[in-house]
Amino acid sequence: MKKQSALSRLFEYAGGYKYLTIASWVLSAISAWIALVPFYYIWKVMQSVLAVAPDYGKAENLSHYGWCAVGFAVLSMAIYIGALMCSHISAFHIQGSMRSRLMHHIVTLPMGFMDEEGSGRIRKIVNESSAATETYLAHQLPDKAGAVATPVGLIVLLLVFDWRLGLMSLIPAGLGFVAMGSMMGQDMKDKMREYQNALEEMSSEAVEYVRGIPVVKTFGQSVFSFKRFRDSIKKYEKWTIAYTKNLRIPMMAFTTLINAVFTALIAAAFLFTKGTPDPEFLLNLVFYIIITPILTVTLTKMAYAGENQMIVEDALNRIDGLLERKPLPETEEPEIPQEHSITFDQVSFRYEMANKDALYKISLSIKEGEHVAFVGPSGGGKSTLASLIARFFDPTEGHISIGGVEVKDIASKDLMEMVSFVFQDSKLLKMSILENVRMGKPDATREEVMEALKNAQCEDIIEKLPDGIDTVIGRKGTYVSGGEAQRLSIARAMLKNASILIMDEATAFADPDNEAKVQAAFSRLSEEKTVVMIAHRLSSVVDADRIFVLKDGEIKEEGTHQTLCQENGLYAHMWEEYNKSVNWKVGA
Repeated sequence: MKKQSALSRLFEYAGGYKYLTIASWVLSAISAWIALVPFYYIWKVMQSVLAVAPDYGKAENLSHYGWCAVGFAVLSMAIYIGALMCSHISAFHIQGSMRSRLMHHIVTLPMGFMDEEGSGRIRKIVNESSAATETYLAHQLPDKAGAVATPVGLIVLLLVFDWRLGLMSLIPAGLGFVAMGSMMGQDMKDKMREYQNALEEMSSEAVEYVRGIPVVKTFGQSVFSFKRFRDSIKKYEKWTIAYTKNLRIPMMAFTTLINAVFTALIAAAFLFTKGTPDPEFLLNLVFYIIITPILTVTLTKMAYAGENQMIVEDALNRIDGLLERKPLPETEEPEIPQEHSITFDQVSFRYEMANKDALYKISLSIKEGEHVAFVGPSGGGKSTLASLIARFFDPTEGHISIGGVEVKDIASKDLMEMVSFVFQDSKLLKMSILENVRMGKPDATREEVMEALKNAQCEDIIEKLPDGIDTVIGRKGTYVSGGEAQRLSIARAMLKNASILIMDEATAFADPDNEAKVQAAFSRLSEEKTVVMIAHRLSSVVDADRIFVLKDGEIKEEGTHQTLCQENGLYAHMWEEYNKSVNWKVGA
């Protein structure tokens, strides 16, 4: 199948606005041709003056020719402004449509997609790649249409007055065009893709570095203490230097040739006049010296338009790559579980590009209303296992069921309504406390939100905020601590009141005082719910009905806190080490 051009792909987002884009090309081309007309009147002025030399006062129609030149110049400018108006309206609509389609598609993708791709990369595609297309459509395309039209009219002018001088002017311009073509081949497209990859990687790592600035400042480190960020900078530097070296010769040739028109004209003067130029030849020579810089400007515009086209093609490929990511398939006949037990049957899962399974042959059952905990060394698969319940991903092998219904057979909307997540990193947005909590139940009243905040032990937080629950997080220096953010997240989960509750390291950022309040909030939240806890602080899971110990993607132990301690296995060792860390003192 023939690959679509960048323009046809952009038109897919344009709808009826594509006709405004076409209109901008037509108007830009007309403007370019009209812009050449004043040069004809300049030639007429020069002819009239030279015809009466040295008695220049007898020259006729100078005022008429001058005003005609001004009139056509103004007309050309007015038409060009009209072209830009059309192109900008179309470009803004296409960019808006593109971003809207991207965001609508992203929200349909599995929730694990963000972790896989990285927020920096996705942000760059949504913002910068779409912005590149807007700049291209709004400015470069009309200019390219004008740059293509200009040589047609210019060739006519150059050949009409003196075809010999015209040909001499066109020879270096034609060679410059050939040199420009050598910079626009497939090899340069590949290099442009490498450039964007390097820029994208550096952008993503920059986001991570900014997040780690407190650590950098605390320990007096530099940017280069972040190895991945440093490596991405070095990679970008290496690519930029190599790219510049590859362009040295063709760029030097292009620049030299398009500026060699004057040299060609001087050579033509000596060649054709043999030292005795006639007045008409001198008139044409002066006229050509005035008009030929347009060739240089036109070819430069075409070169930049070609470069920007490669950037846009790469941007569209990245956008298409994002749009080609498929959402998890939805069942045509959705079922709704009548109860909320959870079953894993021989479940394995492997992340994309990974060389081993994150989970391997996991089988377990969680009864409705049961409180279970996943513990174990970091990287053991705890969070992955919990995320599969909410269908952040689909398992590579095996089946996961809720109430006897496989999660694949539950509509995504229904599944999200029956599962609440309290994340390790609380997802509070830059909006008011009221709006943040109300995300758990969009139609909740103000009173219901306040009740949820009270049950989540958040009254002390609300009291100290300047505008109470209407205080906007992140505005005017208003922030909350990690433990406070956790309690607000719990309030959101309470308001949602889902039947299955997944708590992923929910007390990770809480200080002792906040941890006690968070635990009290958890106790209230988890009543009559099926609860899955992921924790490193083993003190938070001692009361769980069952504890599953995961290591290397497999369940190594299972039981209550008491029975696992008696078995003297991995959990018992973890409990011993945890108690040592709790009792550890400085200088002891």
